[in-house]
Amino acid sequence: MNNQLAKVPVKQLVQNDKVKGMIANVLHERAPQFATSIVSIVNSNRSLANVDQMSVIQSAMVAATLDLPIDQNLGYVWLVPYKGKAQAQIGYKGYIQLAQRSGQYRAMNAVTVHEGELTSWNPLTEEVGFDPTKRVSDAVIGYIGYFKLLNGFEKTVYWTREQIEAHRQRFSKAGGNSPWATDFDAMAKKTVLKDLLTKWGPMSTQLAEAAAKDEAELEPTSIDADEVEIFDDTSETTEDIVKGFEEAQKRKSVEDGKETDTQSNEETEQGQLL
Repeated sequence: MNNQLAKVPVKQLVQNDKVKGMIANVLHERAPQFATSIVSIVNSNRSLANVDQMSVIQSAMVAATLDLPIDQNLGYVWLVPYKGKAQAQIGYKGYIQLAQRSGQYRAMNAVTVHEGELTSWNPLTEEVGFDPTKRVSDAVIGYIGYFKLLNGFEKTVYWTREQIEAHRQRFSKAGGNSPWATDFDAMAKKTVLKDLLTKWGPMSTQLAEAAAKDEAELEPTSIDADEVEIFDDTSETTEDIVKGFEEAQKRKSVEDGKETDTQSNEETEQGQLL
């Protein structure tokens, strides 16, 4: 990876012809709107502005290949800064969306369990008793994931708050920049749904792809990674982008210098007239 990319703003990267072509290959007529969304996300999250900006585009393209929106407020996919790069994390809404597209699921849900709501739980048969009318406090004790297939097969998983916390400590390394810090419940629901789907559910190509990318959710990856096929020519693109950026900066400096000289000459002429 070329470290010089870190200084190229994403606003300029998305205007590069090769980057625009890469995005257009996947999103076609939606490419301009998608590029604008990437810039908007970076502008609203300063921590993303401080990582390699090509990795921001790469992680956004993960969402694009899965046809999931990257609006961070929707919770389908999060772009997470980690070790100088951006990473894509699939949210529980993203998993539900991908499962729905497979056409094999009749019902699916994930819920937060508060104190008093869990009336019974058998880990062997996975039979769960859940009654939200029996809540005695707002304290969260766990999370339930459930699906039912069109053929009648159904499955339930229950994770305690302690199990979720142990998972978070093991896999979340991004600290305050992680969605675990800003939306713990959503990430907990995603955890139980992912566990449920990958172990027991029929996996469409998109679901399998999402799960595979999400398994390495906070491990640093190179922008030359083969898993993002549209970036197979990244090294050439990187050099062109950096070269173009540096040339643009030089032209801007020259133009600024000429403008300063012009202003200085005008001020001198005005002084002589006075």
